[in-house]
Amino acid sequence: MDDIVMQRQERFHVRQEIALGVNKYEVTTVAPDGSDGESAAFAQQKRLTLKEQVTFYDDGAKERVRFAFKARDVVDLGAGYDVTDADGLLIGSFEKKFRSSLLRSTWVLRQEGQPPLTGRERSTFVAVLRRVWQVIPFVDILPFAWPYHFDFAGDDGTTVMSLTKKFGLVDRYVLDIASPGLDRRLAIAQAVALDALQSR
Repeated sequence: MDDIVMQRQERFHVRQEIALGVNKYEVTTVAPDGSDGESAAFAQQKRLTLKEQVTFYDDGAKERVRFAFKARDVVDLGAGYDVTDADGLLIGSFEKKFRSSLLRSTWVLRQEGQPPLTGRERSTFVAVLRRVWQVIPFVDILPFAWPYHFDFAGDDGTTVMSLTKKFGLVDRYVLDIASPGLDRRLAIAQAVALDALQSR
C-alpha cells in the first residue's frame, strides 16, 4: 500500500504479537465486513531498551522501511518521540505529559501545519483500575484484558483520532481517524506507542 492510498483510510486494525524479546505489531486496513483488509505497516519493538526506537515496514518481510519513531533522549517519564519518514525527514512528534498522566494517561501529538492534539484515556475508572492492577502482587504479570480507549482532540474538543482496545488477552485495537489532514503514519506511530510505551 502506498502512502497516498494509506492517507485515504479512516480506520485501521492494530494487533500486537508477543515473541521472544520483542513485541510485533501488524497494522491493516479494515474491510467492509469489519475483517482485516490490506497490510498497511508492520513494526517490531525490542523490549527493555534505554532509547526507544520502533521502525515500521511495508509488511512482515521487512523489505522496505515506511516510517519510524524514536525517543529524543534516553527513555524517561516525559520523553518526547519524533516520527520520521523512510528518508529520515520529520513527520511529527508525540510526548507523554507526566503530571497529567498520574490519573489518566495523556499524550500530545504534533504535526507541522496542524493544531496539536491532546489524547487522554476516555474512562477515568478504567485508568485507575489499570494502575491498581499493576501494583497487585502476582496479578500484575497477567495482561490487563479490560478494554481502554484514547481520544485525541484539538482545542475545540472535537475528536480527531481515537484508539479503542478490544476485550481480550491479546492486544487488539481499532484506530479511527476523522481528519483528512492528519498524517496516517503519525497516527499509526502514536497508536503503537500507546501500547508499547503505556507502562512507562
